[in-house]
Parts: sequence; C-alpha cells; structure tokens
Amino acid sequence: MKVNEIRNLTTEEIMAKIKESKEELFNLRFQQATGNLEKPSRIRELRHTVARMKTVLKEREGK
Repeated sequence: MKVNEIRNLTTEEIMAKIKESKEELFNLRFQQATGNLEKPSRIRELRHTVARMKTVLKEREGK
C-alpha cells in the first residue's frame, strides 16, 4: 500500500488496517517458525506498510 493511498483513508480505516496487518504478520511469523512460509518477503512488506500507516497517523496528530 502506497503512502498516497494511506493518506486518502480515514483515521479509523487506517487503525483497522494496522490491526489486520499485525494479525497477518503474526500468522506469517507462525508459519515461518513451523517452516510453512511460502513468501518470506511478505513479512518485510507488511512491516513497512504498518510503519507507513503509523507515520501517517503521527503526522495527523501533529496538525
């Protein structure tokens, strides 16, 4: 998800997406631990997406 897409969402939608992403990240880490992970790059991608969403939320708090 790109930053411009994130900025077009409402604060509540961003928070919901963060929650979904963290749940998916948990499941991917579990799959990695058991050796069933098909796409390891997805973990890094999700971490970056969560960071982007949190950054946009912080920017909104400052205004």
